[in-house]
Amino acid sequence: MKRPVLEIRDLNVDYGLGDDAVHAVRNVNLTLHRGEVLGLAGESGSGKSTLAYGITRLLPPPGVVSGGSVLYHPSGGEPIDIMALTPAELRRFRWAETSIVFQGAMNSLNPVHKVSTQLLDVIKTHEPTMSRSARLARARTLLKMVGISADRMDSYPHQLSGGMRQRVMIGMALALEPQIVIMDEPTTALDVVMQRQILRQLVELRERLGFSVLFITHDLSLLVEFSDRIAIMYGGRIVEEAPAAALYRDPLHPYSDGLLHSFPALRGPRRELTGIAGSPPDLRAMPTGCAFHPRCPKAFDPCAGELPVLGAPPVPDGRTRTVACWLHPTKDTAPLIPAPRK
Repeated sequence: MKRPVLEIRDLNVDYGLGDDAVHAVRNVNLTLHRGEVLGLAGESGSGKSTLAYGITRLLPPPGVVSGGSVLYHPSGGEPIDIMALTPAELRRFRWAETSIVFQGAMNSLNPVHKVSTQLLDVIKTHEPTMSRSARLARARTLLKMVGISADRMDSYPHQLSGGMRQRVMIGMALALEPQIVIMDEPTTALDVVMQRQILRQLVELRERLGFSVLFITHDLSLLVEFSDRIAIMYGGRIVEEAPAAALYRDPLHPYSDGLLHSFPALRGPRRELTGIAGSPPDLRAMPTGCAFHPRCPKAFDPCAGELPVLGAPPVPDGRTRTVACWLHPTKDTAPLIPAPRK
């Protein structure tokens, strides 16, 4: 089995405090293994970005991690609880061990500083003894690694195309060769041709450098091509997790099936796009039972009253996947209800 590099255990993230707090992430458990790409998919408002900011402790106020732990497993040594790091330890940890590529590169890069300045700042902060010439050489190598000519070092962000700015962000994220790269919808603002170019380059870099990727997007079609495993998030919870090929071939949760039928297939026969009726739930007033049941075409009696447990389903490949759905009850919940199949 692959060794874990990041373990998220019972993580809860709230916005606000007390009785008025909005529970944006609820009891999330995920494991990212060394060298793999874990995709995280779901509609806007499902809690994907909040989860990313929670595990990196970048939540803006009034966001707060209200429970759980995030364990980082270095290549040597004992696991580190990111939630317990002091501000000084957290500053050393970020970029060196884990980095993040945000959704909008134009909002992440400082518009009044050259690309070279922003790359060199990252390296200088963590490698203060490195000479300026060595830092410049490292910055040129990073740009070359992501397919940008070194003569663009002195360009400002507005002088670069959207794809080039995103490549600069990826290069900056890899500046200190971290073990984990979190990508929060990094290709959303790009056209499909540029999306594929950047993802292809990211795959090559991952194979060369061996880092792990948590890739967050609402576009499940990207994850099917790019990820080793995919976790589906809805209403702040993980509702299904499976190998990418298994999820594409046989999604168990109706929400996963709805996402897969919301984009056209690139190959094979034509299929009807059905989409998902309704809107994501209001986190301030979540439905009882399964949060998806008001929109689910397969909902039946238990769905509205009982919250399904995320666990291994009784299917042939059940050991490699989990699902939280009364259509596929786990071993512990099977005696409670009849289990109609799809």
